Amino acid sequence: MLPSVKQKSEECASSSPQGSAVTGLMFQTHPPPCPSFFRVHAAPIDPTPQWSAELSAMPLSSPHHVWLKYLSLGVLVLQTTSLVLTMRYSRTLKGDGPRYLPSSAVVSAELLKILACTLLVFKENNFSVRLLKEEIVNKPAETLKLAIPAGIYTLQNNLLYVALSHLDAATYQVTYQLKIFTTALFSVSMLGKRLGLYQWLSLLFLMAGVTLVQWPTETEGDTEQKVLSAGSQFVGLMAVLMACVSSGFAGVYFEKILKETKQSVWVRNIQLGLFGLVFGLVGMLVYDGQKVSELGMFQGYNSITCTVVALQALGGLVIAVVIKYADNILKGFATSLSIIVSTLISYFLLEDFNPTRAFFLGAVLVIAATFLYSHERKPANGSTIKV
Repeated sequence: MLPSVKQKSEECASSSPQGSAVTGLMFQTHPPPCPSFFRVHAAPIDPTPQWSAELSAMPLSSPHHVWLKYLSLGVLVLQTTSLVLTMRYSRTLKGDGPRYLPSSAVVSAELLKILACTLLVFKENNFSVRLLKEEIVNKPAETLKLAIPAGIYTLQNNLLYVALSHLDAATYQVTYQLKIFTTALFSVSMLGKRLGLYQWLSLLFLMAGVTLVQWPTETEGDTEQKVLSAGSQFVGLMAVLMACVSSGFAGVYFEKILKETKQSVWVRNIQLGLFGLVFGLVGMLVYDGQKVSELGMFQGYNSITCTVVALQALGGLVIAVVIKYADNILKGFATSLSIIVSTLISYFLLEDFNPTRAFFLGAVLVIAATFLYSHERKPANGSTIKV
């Protein structure tokens, strides 16, 4: 028996993603209406149309699906936490020779992302270049639409390296959840979306929580050391805030583009990566051109640096697949667990974080805001959804 429209509506509401984004990767950062979520080649979170059809047909209550949901929870926590911690560790690691250039790491990640998406497109099309030629070369206007979000994502990637060079992983994790706030505001202003009472309350909790996390505390040491510490934290905070604004705008702008076109998500990622590569190279030559000419683009690279690049480039592609299995509650758990794990590792292993009462209270408010923002209203009985 075919599922009813109401059942489709409920399935769509339960699987719609909330606030999950990996920087510069083309999948959902803010939940679209259900029609675009089920539309083949148009949904930002739908990496492969074949998988989308299979997952939509899979019973939500099957043991296999339940097992995959909790597996996706583990992958979400692992990817989010490992990227932040390895990036922070790589920026504070003291070793011989020069430290790697963040602008170089951004360029390397774009190269790796383009390569991975190209291989996926070739595999889906029997290793034919026809689709790439048709969608990228023969449609320059569609390709140029990706220039704006690609430039913003490139800026955002560089800002995250700056932020984690000046903030511990725990403080960064909590503060970066402000991207929920910026995404909501841009969704209201650019897409005309309406937020419910729970969403507005969650944004208030979010602002209050981040304020408490960033609340100044007394630190030991002389006056000069305190000034340097406060200055470094201010730079990190400004970098995170700018990254949140750019993330919100680019994500909503990207969602608007996706609703107007019907293209393969992997092709969109290639288009996004090509512009990101160009902008990244320009930024690297402008800000680090002298260092690159002296010691090369890959100066200071080691196994940790390569891990950061791989996580940044490929981690989001993995999340784009597994997030299909995770509902909003599990994604809220993933964010919460990621914050908790980052806090514990920062305190016990990296030893660069001293928790305070204000931080714990702020973190609780941010975690509560994450769950509250994911609260779903039940669809009306008379609503219809095109599939």
